[in-house]
Amino acid sequence: MGKVYLTGAGPGDIELLTLKALRVIKEADVIIYDRLANPDILEEAKSGCEFVYVGKEDGRHIVPQDDINEVIYQNALKHENVVRLKGGDPFVFGRGGEEALYLYERGVEFEIIPGITSAISAPAYAGIPVTHRGVSVSFRVVTGHESPNKKESQIPWDTFKTDDTIVFLMGLHNLPKISKKLMEIGKPSSYPCAVISRGTTKHQSVVVGTLENIVEKTKDVPTPALIVVGRVVELRDQLKWFGENV
Repeated sequence: MGKVYLTGAGPGDIELLTLKALRVIKEADVIIYDRLANPDILEEAKSGCEFVYVGKEDGRHIVPQDDINEVIYQNALKHENVVRLKGGDPFVFGRGGEEALYLYERGVEFEIIPGITSAISAPAYAGIPVTHRGVSVSFRVVTGHESPNKKESQIPWDTFKTDDTIVFLMGLHNLPKISKKLMEIGKPSSYPCAVISRGTTKHQSVVVGTLENIVEKTKDVPTPALIVVGRVVELRDQLKWFGENV
């Protein structure tokens, strides 16, 4: 039985891949990768390495998570070094915990290799610091897409009222609900927010608006995208350094 490396691929820019992640990718016998991992990373694999795609396309899961768990396990039975390559960080809404538990229950050795999450890197590439002295002393990262199988939402909207910076991952399709909820709890309609599409890549685009108009301004924005809400968005005019809007 082999060992599984649950590996963060980072947010998109291949140069944001960690040295440790690069090492295990070069040593891998098989790489099980998803849609958000930069495909150029696979070129770093050794000759003869197998590749298994288990990506989730926008709005639909090509391979259900339960099946992905089993794919990882079955490959661990056949290969010495198995890399499960996941966009961003495995433990930041990446279901890495679920995959690790599945392996633990079956006696498979695993290692977690963190990756740079888009929650901080995409705003950074957009010129938006998630914290800034005198503006924001904290930030919260929230899923923008809960499982449709949940009986009720786990998002504690009422607690968001005093948050300095809020980052919603995978929330573009739910942006109307998100902006409405934030205004309902007391955030002003003029409160600044930004949507960052395909952050840290050459296709990055950034749309800045307010809770009141951001839905209309982003109706044609492609996924993957994240949402940043907070006064830190106002720093973009001075700090933007990357992408088509510079």
